Amino acid sequence: MTAGDLDRALLRRAIELSHRCPPSTTAFSVGCVIADRDGTVIAEGHSRRDDPHDHAEETALKALSPDDPRLAEATLYSSLEPCGHRASRPRPCAALILETPIPRIVYAWGEPPVFVPASGAKHLTDSGRSVVQVPELAEEAREANAHLPEGRP
Repeated sequence: MTAGDLDRALLRRAIELSHRCPPSTTAFSVGCVIADRDGTVIAEGHSRRDDPHDHAEETALKALSPDDPRLAEATLYSSLEPCGHRASRPRPCAALILETPIPRIVYAWGEPPVFVPASGAKHLTDSGRSVVQVPELAEEAREANAHLPEGRP
């Protein structure tokens, strides 16, 4: 399996997780997977999994110790661009990711400016992280958000 194939497979897993989110009119439904350097999944999460204000990246990161050595070579996969601003909690997902050594972030759908301005990818890139968008999976990521105006294709 090529690196691109692995990225698409793990991003599709994140998209599958986004369909587990209870629908909300005030937040996107997002899935997240964290994989080690070999592509083995070490954590998963989705929005509103444990609390109505939870974001997917937040729930996946909670499953790992911040000093887990696997994080230094891990990739975080999110169906939606990690948020750079957040209305429901003080720390956005981009900041939570930057509190870890995770060097690479892959996402499908760029965050539409429905709830907050989209800035997560830029914030992560400006902080030295490798950020990759896989736009050919954006439509799949939008399906879990069809209940929102910006989620409709």
